[in-house]
Amino acid sequence: MESMEMFRFENSGFLWGLLIIPILTLFFIWSRIARKRALRRFGNDEIMKFLMPFASKNRPRFKFFILILTLAFIILGIARPQYGSKLKKVNREGVELIIALDVSNSMLAEDIQPNRLERSKLAISRLVDELKDDKIGLIVFAGDAYIQLPITSDYNSAKLFLNSVNTQIVPKQGTAIGAAISLGMRSFTPGSKASKAIIVISDGENHEDDAISAAKSAVENGIVVHTIGMGLPQGSPIPVLRNGAMGYLKDNQGNVVITKLNETMLGQIAAAGNGIYVRANNAQVGLNTLYDEINKLEKTEMESLVYSDYEDQFQYFFAIGMLLMLLEFVILERKNRYLKNIKLFAVK
Repeated sequence: MESMEMFRFENSGFLWGLLIIPILTLFFIWSRIARKRALRRFGNDEIMKFLMPFASKNRPRFKFFILILTLAFIILGIARPQYGSKLKKVNREGVELIIALDVSNSMLAEDIQPNRLERSKLAISRLVDELKDDKIGLIVFAGDAYIQLPITSDYNSAKLFLNSVNTQIVPKQGTAIGAAISLGMRSFTPGSKASKAIIVISDGENHEDDAISAAKSAVENGIVVHTIGMGLPQGSPIPVLRNGAMGYLKDNQGNVVITKLNETMLGQIAAAGNGIYVRANNAQVGLNTLYDEINKLEKTEMESLVYSDYEDQFQYFFAIGMLLMLLEFVILERKNRYLKNIKLFAVK
């Protein structure tokens, strides 16, 4: 199986075993609390220290920490971590797709659950799962536009970069859809003859530039521009965190700001870009509809670099796990009779 992933787990299903670690941690904390309560029934701390001079409070914790690390490394080893060792060029038939995602503060509005931005990210992630031989890139924009992920066929990287997207990722607030489209036009593979499309996901409150002219310019360069409207026409307030308390964004007069979906603007951008406009709702975002449109584009043969051979790295994880297991075994829970009075870090 060929893949663009540099690092992967061949048996990734075993990674679910890592879920046992927080369960064991909670059980350990509970058992230590129960033990402490039980000891208090026999006397106060000073009496128990006298009766149990070799009992250690920190050694069991340290042993448990080592045990958890041992378990983690063994589970990771069973999942068979692998590094790509050989790259080769392959030809694939697909299209190039740039997604321009609005990350302005208005995308935090909760008229689309859980909010506009998180719902957009979830839909993009599902779209990536549908892609096969296509290339995808990600642009984020607010008051200006930035490349979050250059055009690639590495879908795992696409989802990884997508997870890190938030409204703080762009320093300048606003909604510059035109800048996002212009940057998208420059972000496709140079010289590629593949069919190209830009999908703008936004609430449409464009205040910065002429997005319609940018969409027309994209068409002149053989690029289709689609739009997805995130939000509802009636609008919603924008949640903000101030002084540790959650509230809503207000204007200079102290009125709560209501951000509304600008369907007219997004429809005009899509029309100028020879694309379609889809409005999201709480049932669906609309990327499936656009994916059908993308599949109608002419598939062009594209050259990609993929890893054809992988080298197993599980032996290193098992070796570290075995060393940690040995360390856990030799460390006693009780203080050493001869070393208990040595205090290397005591302050004179």
